[in-house]
Amino acid sequence: MADLVGNILVAQSGGPTAVINASVAGVIQEAGRHPDQIEEIYGGLNGILGILNEELIDIQEEKRNTIEGLKHTPAAALGTCRYKIDFKKKPEKAARDMDRLFEVFLAHNIRYFFYVGGNDSQDTAHKIHEQAIQRGYELRVIGVPKTIDNDLPHTDQCPGFGSVAKYNATTVMEIADDVSSMTTDDGSCCIIEVMGRGAGWIAASAVLAKRLPTDAPHVILLPEIPFNEEAFLARVKATVDQLKYCIVVVGEGLKKVDGSEFSADSTRLDSFGHPVLSGAADRLAEIVTEKLNTKTRTVKLGYAQRCAAHYASATDAEQAAACGGAAVRAAVDGQSGFMVKIVRTQTNPYRWTTGLQSLADIANVENLIPRDWLSEDGFMPNEKFVEYCRPLIEGEVKVPTEGGLPKYVVLDKVLVEKKLPARV
Repeated sequence: MADLVGNILVAQSGGPTAVINASVAGVIQEAGRHPDQIEEIYGGLNGILGILNEELIDIQEEKRNTIEGLKHTPAAALGTCRYKIDFKKKPEKAARDMDRLFEVFLAHNIRYFFYVGGNDSQDTAHKIHEQAIQRGYELRVIGVPKTIDNDLPHTDQCPGFGSVAKYNATTVMEIADDVSSMTTDDGSCCIIEVMGRGAGWIAASAVLAKRLPTDAPHVILLPEIPFNEEAFLARVKATVDQLKYCIVVVGEGLKKVDGSEFSADSTRLDSFGHPVLSGAADRLAEIVTEKLNTKTRTVKLGYAQRCAAHYASATDAEQAAACGGAAVRAAVDGQSGFMVKIVRTQTNPYRWTTGLQSLADIANVENLIPRDWLSEDGFMPNEKFVEYCRPLIEGEVKVPTEGGLPKYVVLDKVLVEKKLPARV
């Protein structure tokens, strides 16, 4: 295949992670190794929404040490969005968006596009790839995986998950030490809420905190397992009776027996039309307090779990950067319409490599925890899950400090001159 010469555009989308910027760094650094095919390196501000508004920055105006510093900097350095090009529900608007998108691509000679994100982002990348073919526009599109939810199919894991698993398991250990040191004859229960709407990978990873059978967490509630109030209360009571305290970890997307979300507020919808999750931990605390008359406290890890770059997994950061580099190599080799995936070649000792999977196989498919990776009662992941998850949290990222605090980087964001009329 003849070399395709032009400019590249990289953007981020969806919720940030502790290592999402490492993927961007991987793209940028690898792009610099292909000067015969890649002329300019651009970043799209705030994902696809910023690209539609022709808000591009010149990455080559950034300092080299800033790009290297992205590997230990949390959040989305390029900015992100939750914008969906929806041909099913809004076909006319989606068609206008695609027309505008390709006008931007043509105006800036974008021939390589890399989108770092989760399910919806890979869906967007897939649509752009298909549109490029239909329009006869030479463009190579590669998706770069990202999501703390770890719910993309066909990849062994998703960059971002290992770091949130490391942080959450550590936090559960520390909270358990605190709670257990303050036990009284009456006993207490602490419920820790973590992210994860449809899949319970994040909640399940808290099992790594256990060293002994009596260690916390004592109960893990997952979206994959319908909530059984009677069994849950029995487990909490038995644990408090034995240890004087009980640590519960719950995924925010916990489901009822009928499949509805345990804590969904249908009066409020998010940007994708999903009911806002209004606090699974608080609802559980009310049940425990009322039914067991046990002192109960809640902890919601919230954004802290996905931006804790100060304790990120070195394995996770390495894989995130590798996925970015692999995306560029695939594109310059002539590939398009794929997402980079992580392939586990060995578990003990842990070995991995990268591969490619068609975006058509990825978009809008949710990967859940296998049922045989969970205990029979569904309250705890088993050794199969632990064997899978433990290697992903290995190693610590060396974050430079200044004044006793992490020294993160910020892009200068030198804007590329606009060439098109404002988007209407």
